[in-house]
Order: sequence, then structure tokens, then C-alpha cells
Amino acid sequence: MRSRRIDPLRTISLAFVFVSLIFMATIIWALVDGSLPTLKEYGISFFAGDKWRPSRGIFGALPAIYGTLTTSAIAIAIAVPISLGIAIFLAHLSPPKIGAILSLFVELIAAIPSIIIGFWGMFVLIPLLVSFCPFLEKGGYTILTAGIVLAIMIIPIIAAISRDSIKAVPKSQKEGMLALGATDWEAITRSVLPYARSGIFGGVILGFGRAIGETMAITLVIGNTPGIVPLNEPGATMASLIAGNWGEAVSTPLYKSALMELGLALFLITLFVNVVARLLIRRMEKGAARG
Repeated sequence: MRSRRIDPLRTISLAFVFVSLIFMATIIWALVDGSLPTLKEYGISFFAGDKWRPSRGIFGALPAIYGTLTTSAIAIAIAVPISLGIAIFLAHLSPPKIGAILSLFVELIAAIPSIIIGFWGMFVLIPLLVSFCPFLEKGGYTILTAGIVLAIMIIPIIAAISRDSIKAVPKSQKEGMLALGATDWEAITRSVLPYARSGIFGGVILGFGRAIGETMAITLVIGNTPGIVPLNEPGATMASLIAGNWGEAVSTPLYKSALMELGLALFLITLFVNVVARLLIRRMEKGAARG
């Protein structure tokens, strides 16, 4: 009877999968363990509390959740149309040499450290916004400013992925529409973009995930004042609140636990967004296959 040979590549790959699972499990364990004091004190009401007053021992996550989702929504609203325009130009409209240079430029923007973009937001964007938008409060350190900074950060990500998805569409799709008398605009919007929609949507979700978890750039421009407030006033995100308050919270167990539970909420929101996105992408791909 021949003995089965052990495939080393299969074994090593499986080991890496288990390492990833262990890594994820330790993250969840650390967040849940650190959140236990706040969970015992507040229970689920922590996530619905609308007050964050550490000096009084009052902790509610809703203002930070509001700030996170609001800034991310602003970023997506600004970034998606700009990113699609860049992707379409690079994939179909630009000369090859110019397209290659611009693609490199877009990818270089994505590589800029977030704290550098935060400095740009402080010293360039905020003075411009204050000059042209006098309704901004607190010198321009507002939720709207944070959303614009996030948009700048995620445009290269969405644009690069959308460009690759659009380039992957068979040329016959566009050429067939042009042969029927369609304009470039009609061929791209009615033939190319629908064919590439699952990849584009994946890029949007990746950008949204980056926006939700961004820390340093947002901490520098949002004001870091938790509250459910209009867009022209200072606010806070979960990540910025953790970064801005961790130093003073370390010596206070309940305060530290509240920040850990904010981290747990951030993890759960990111996980939920990614699961929903995968389900939607799978449905889009099935619909495209039937079509």
C-alpha cells in the first residue's frame, strides 16, 4: 500500500491560515476583555448613550459612532464621483504615456502617510475653508473638514481599483456600442461601467473601510469634541477619540475600558460593512453572469 506524501506547500498554506485565525481571535479576545468593566457598568446602553463626560464618569458611544459614520459618508459622497472620473479617464480617454504618469501620481498620493495629510488639512485646507465658508465653527475644525480630508485619502484607493476593473472589461463591450453609433459617454456608462460594477463597488467599500478606521489625520482636523452636532461644528470619531484620550485614560480603569469598547464597536462596524459588501458583490456577480 502506497503511503500518501505530505504536500509541504499545502501544509505551510494551511498553517498561515491558522495563524490568521489565531490573530483575529486574539484581537477579539483583547477587545472584549478590555471592554468588560464598561459592559458590566452600562451594558448595551453604552452604544446608545449620547453623552461622553469622562470627568463625571459618563460614557456613551453614540456621538463617536455618529461622527465616524457621518465623516465616512461625506468622504464617500465626495470621493466616488471624482474617483470614477479619474478611473474612466485613465482607462479609456487618456493617451497611454500620460495615463501611465497620472496613474503613478494617483498611487503615490495613496502612499502619503495619513499624518502628513492631516498636516495639509490643518495648514492648507482649514484656512481655505474658513475663508470661503464663514459658517464653519471653531476655526474650521469640524466634521465637514474631517470628511473632506477623508475623501482626499480614499480617492486614490477607489480610483486605482476602479481603473483596474474598467480596464478588465473586454474591449468588445465598448467597441460594440460605438459600432451602433453610441458616443464615448454612452458606451462607457451603458456598457463598460455596468460590466465593471462589482469591482468598482469593491473599491468603494475598501475606501469606506479606510475612512471608518482612519485615525491620525482625523484627530488633527475634527476638533475631537464628542457630540451629535451639525456638520459645521467640531465632533469626534471612534478612532480619533481613542487616539486623543488614551494617554489620560490609562490610569482610570473605567475610562480605559470605555475606549476599549469603542474599539470593539469600531471593529464590529467594520466587520459588518465588509460582510454586507461581500454579499452585495456576490449578488452583483451572479446578476452579471445571468445577464
